[in-house]
Amino acid sequence: MILPVIMAGGSGTRLWPLSRQLFPKQFNNLAGEYTMLQETAMRLSGLDIEKPLTICNEEHRFIVAEQLRDIDRLGQIILEPEGRNTAPAIALAALAAVSRDKDSVLLVLAADHVIKDVQAFHGAVKSAAALALEGDLITFGIVPTEAHTGYGYIRRGQAKADGFKVEQFVEKPNVQTAEEYIKSGEYLWNSGMFMFKAEQYLDELKAHRPDIFQACAEAVQHTSVDLDFVRVDADAFRKCPDESVDYAVMENTGRAMVIPMDAGWSDVGSWSSLWEINEKDDAGNVFHGDVVNLDSHNCLVQGEDRLVATLGLDDIVIVDTKDALLVAAKNRVQEVKDVVAKIKAEGRSHYHSHREVYRPWGKYDSIDSGARYQVKRITVKPGCKLSVQMHHHRAEHWIVVSGTAKVTNGDKTFLVTENQSTYIPVGEVHALENPGSIPLELIEVQSGSYLGEDDIVRFEDRYGRT
Repeated sequence: MILPVIMAGGSGTRLWPLSRQLFPKQFNNLAGEYTMLQETAMRLSGLDIEKPLTICNEEHRFIVAEQLRDIDRLGQIILEPEGRNTAPAIALAALAAVSRDKDSVLLVLAADHVIKDVQAFHGAVKSAAALALEGDLITFGIVPTEAHTGYGYIRRGQAKADGFKVEQFVEKPNVQTAEEYIKSGEYLWNSGMFMFKAEQYLDELKAHRPDIFQACAEAVQHTSVDLDFVRVDADAFRKCPDESVDYAVMENTGRAMVIPMDAGWSDVGSWSSLWEINEKDDAGNVFHGDVVNLDSHNCLVQGEDRLVATLGLDDIVIVDTKDALLVAAKNRVQEVKDVVAKIKAEGRSHYHSHREVYRPWGKYDSIDSGARYQVKRITVKPGCKLSVQMHHHRAEHWIVVSGTAKVTNGDKTFLVTENQSTYIPVGEVHALENPGSIPLELIEVQSGSYLGEDDIVRFEDRYGRT
C-alpha cells in the first residue's frame, strides 16, 4: 500500500503579506477553491493509497487537522519539535510507516505545489510505484517549459522502464546555463517530490547519514499521542542535523531514478509564479477580489476586503490584506523575502501573524487597539470552547453579535444571547463556549495595563495547550 507523506512545514516568505509565519502559503487558497494543503490531499483521490500522513510543526497543528478534516482526509499527523529540513522529516514518516508495515511505499509530497493535470500526476505516480517496489528511490522531474533559474535541475541518464537513472543533481543555474540545459533535452526541473519504500529509504539514510538516522530513531522511541497528533522526543530530535533529502540521500545513493512529469506543476514560489499559472484577462492581468482597472497591463492584484483600483500600471504586483499592503515590480518579487527580513528586524509582528488569527476553537480579528485597550471580533465554532483562564492585567467586556454564548464567570455559568453583554474583571477565572449549532460572533473589548497574548493563565484546555 502507498502511504502519502505530506510535508506541511515552511513559511513561504516570498508570498508575504498573504503568507505569514503563523499562516503560510500552504494554508491559503491561492490557486482554487480549496487551500493548497487540501488540494494536495484531494488530488490523491483515484489512487490506491492510505489516508495521508502529514508532517508539520506545533504552531500549525490545529490548522492542518481542521483543513484535512474538512475534506475527510485526516490521517496521522506527526509534529516536528523544530524544523530540521526534509531528510529528518521523511525519516520520521518512514519509521512510523515500517512500524506498521515493513513493505510500505512512501509518496512524499510538498503541501504547497500546484498540479493542474491530475491524471498526468497519477500516471507518473503509478510508473514510480513499479520502480519503488524494486528498491529504487524515485524523484519526479518536471518537464521544463522555460530556462527557469529558480529551480534545481536533474540530468537524466540511462532509461529504465518509464524512468531514467539520475545522472546528476545540479543547483539553480544562471540564465545561460539554464538555456543550455533546455537545449540539451537531458534535464528536468527538480520538483522535491519522491517515492520509495520506507525501509529502503531508512537503509540508505543509515548508510550515508547515520547521524540523522540515529537521531530520528531515538526521537520515535518515546512518542506521545495528543488528540490527532503524534509528538516525538523533542530533545532527541533537536540533536538531528538540518539536511535536505537531496543532499542526505538522493545525491549519494546508487539507486536514484527520475520519472518525468508533465502535469502543469508549479511550486508557486513567488507572486510572479502565481501570475504565470492563473488565467489572465485580455490585458494580461490576474485579479482576485474587488478590483477596478483602467489601462493596466500584466499585473497581479490579490485583494481581500477592500476595493482596489489600478490606473495605468504595467507589470506590477499588488497584494492587499487587512493589516499590510505590498506593491512591487513583478520582476523584483523574489526580493519580498528581504522585505520580510526587514520587517522582522524592526520588531514588527506583520512577518509573524495576520490581524486575523486562527485558533482550534475558531478565530479572532484584532479590529482596533490603543495604549490601554484592544477590540477583537471573536468567532467560536459550534460546540467549541476556549480554555478556562484568567488574566493578571486586563478586564474584558463581551458583547454577543450573533449566536449564543455559554459563559463561565467566577462561580457562575450562564447564557448570553444576541445584543446582550457580560463583564470579566481582572483576575477572574472565566471561560467562553458555543453550545449552539451556528457560529458564535462576539465583540471583545479588553482594557488594562498590559494586553499581550501571553497574559493568559490556563487552568483547563480541551486542546492540550499550556
